[in-house]
Amino acid sequence: QAQLIESGGGLVQAGGSLKLSCAASGSSIRTFSVSAMGWFRQAPGKEREFVASIAFAGVTTYYSDPAKGRFTISRDRAKNTVYLQMNSLKPEDTAVYHCAVHTRGRPIMSTITSLEGYDYWGQGTQVTVSS
Repeated sequence: QAQLIESGGGLVQAGGSLKLSCAASGSSIRTFSVSAMGWFRQAPGKEREFVASIAFAGVTTYYSDPAKGRFTISRDRAKNTVYLQMNSLKPEDTAVYHCAVHTRGRPIMSTITSLEGYDYWGQGTQVTVSS
C-alpha cells in the first residue's frame, strides 16, 4: 500500500506563484523504495499530462515544454517528498495536479515522463489561475 498526500493548491492570479508538496508513505514505499517522483496535471475535458519529474538519485529532472523556465521540481529524499514550485502562472495552468511515485527499475527519461511509468498516484490538488 502507498499513500500520496498532495498539498499547496489553491486560487492565484495570473503571474502569481504556488508551491505544491507531495509526501509518499506506506508499506509499498518502504519495501520498494522510491526511485523517482513526478507531477502530472489534468484540466477539465483533457487527458492527464506530464509536467515534471525527478530522479531521487542524482537529482536528474525533466520538464514538459509548458513547464520549462517557470516550474521547478525538487525532492527531499529522506522524507520521500517532492515539491513543485510554480511561478509566472497562467490561466492555462489551471488543472488538478497529481503526484506519482516510480519504484520499478531505473528512472530513465522515457519511463518517468509518461503516465505508464508510475506505480502509485495521489488524489490531486486543484490549482486555479484567474486572468
